[in-house]
Amino acid sequence: MTVQDTWTHRTVLLNEAIESLHIKPDGHYIDATFGRGGHSRLILSHLSPEGRLTAFDKDPEAIAEAGSIKDARFSIRHEGFNQLGELPASSAMGILMDLGISSPQIDNPARGFSFRSDGPLDMRMDTTRGQSVSDWLADASIESMTEVIRDYGEERFAGQIAKAIDRRRQERGPLRGTAELAEVVAGAVKTREPGKDPATRTFQAFRIFINAELEELQQALAASLKVLQTGGRLVVISFHSLEDRIVKQFIAEHSKEVFDRRAPFAEPKKMRLRGLGRIRPSDAEVAGNPRARSAVMRVAERTEA
Repeated sequence: MTVQDTWTHRTVLLNEAIESLHIKPDGHYIDATFGRGGHSRLILSHLSPEGRLTAFDKDPEAIAEAGSIKDARFSIRHEGFNQLGELPASSAMGILMDLGISSPQIDNPARGFSFRSDGPLDMRMDTTRGQSVSDWLADASIESMTEVIRDYGEERFAGQIAKAIDRRRQERGPLRGTAELAEVVAGAVKTREPGKDPATRTFQAFRIFINAELEELQQALAASLKVLQTGGRLVVISFHSLEDRIVKQFIAEHSKEVFDRRAPFAEPKKMRLRGLGRIRPSDAEVAGNPRARSAVMRVAERTEA
């Protein structure tokens, strides 16, 4: 067995997500974040020969994994899910977004997502394009680093960490590895919750920033309103409060009629979504897969346009 064989992924809320999609066998469905294909494979098992599944993913390793699915009903696009809007209007009966980073991405040191094993300080979801964290940190100002760590990591020691990174750059040059960054952060963060590594929030912040994850999520949610058919389901699984807040507010915003105060006698804009609830992993799932503990799944249905 090679090291890579141990980089397995356990899909969180797998059955709950597919049940929430309320799949119609002849429908067209979208797995907006293919990952390692757990959701896609289960969706395909519910489709008839006339059904279709379109998947999206930026990660070249995910695209390679998708190549193992030999099914005429399935297609994948090497794009971020903010490109959902390119699909025809009202063409999908369900859209699934699993916003979690996959276990193979975390566990493979070469990807640079984890502070547990040393590797290049990369963190790009799509390794074929864009700027790595290492490249960004080489020139980022203290103010920019502070803002990113504070806003995307919700880290109260953001200023101290940014200054520590700057001191490290001045003394020894740019940071190149994950272990280096984790060491710098640990030296700047004096207290932390029991059982939580001091670098956790900073690594989250840099990953979200370098991949523009929150902006991409907002674009994908907006596109889902165009692509979903009436009665189609939107299912979104998030893993931290910043993502979940965006999803919650999006569903709430579009689940009510909007009155224009400037035109009090005009017809209100109709609600476009109906919230169907919030689901958390069971105790049994969390016990078997600790990475599921922070997951929150929100479900909504497209109302009549």
